[in-house]
Amino acid sequence: MNPPVAVEVLPVTPFQQNCSLIVCKRTNKAALVDPGGEVDRLLAAVARHGATLEKVLVTHGHLDHCSGVAELQQRLGVPVEGPHPDDDFWIQQLPTRAAEYGFPPAQVFTPERWLAHGDRVQVGALELDVLHCPGHTPGHVVFFLREVGLAFVGDVIFAGSIGRTDFPRGNHADLIRSIRERLFALGDQVQFVPGHGPVSTLGRERMSNPHVSDAAVGKPRL
Repeated sequence: MNPPVAVEVLPVTPFQQNCSLIVCKRTNKAALVDPGGEVDRLLAAVARHGATLEKVLVTHGHLDHCSGVAELQQRLGVPVEGPHPDDDFWIQQLPTRAAEYGFPPAQVFTPERWLAHGDRVQVGALELDVLHCPGHTPGHVVFFLREVGLAFVGDVIFAGSIGRTDFPRGNHADLIRSIRERLFALGDQVQFVPGHGPVSTLGRERMSNPHVSDAAVGKPRL
């Protein structure tokens, strides 16, 4: 049975942030998750799949994950969904942060839909669950495509690491809670695309991640 979705991971910007292209094979509708820049390259990937960009999904408000959002809004008129409204203060800083980090100019944007825990978003005929996972930023969300066991986790967790919490309004305890109680509860078999670096599985990280594994937090594996 062919999977109902095609996913291409496109590292963009000097930070090599993973922008994910999600294409619903049933409808040929697509979404870009975290378009951090290089918009022309991202749109070329959409065209290569023969898809129509339906919307933009944003996990959190950091520059390298959303500096291309306003350009996509303006050029194509596509709606933006996410992140949680607690990240609006980061979005408002995009022009300043872009100048600080030597990025191309980035503009403030307003999502057509702010997201909360328990919401769902549609990409064509696909449905993704929204998990609010604060810690790296207060308004960080994760998109979970339950149908195929694939999560787009932004900077919450990585292969062998976890998100930083030393930025304004970051919180280490919240991050660990988000990973342990919300992500790991999805199941060991779930694959995830992190905001940077290679794909992993929640089970692998629960077993061996030095920051958040069962052993690291002193809990026996059942």
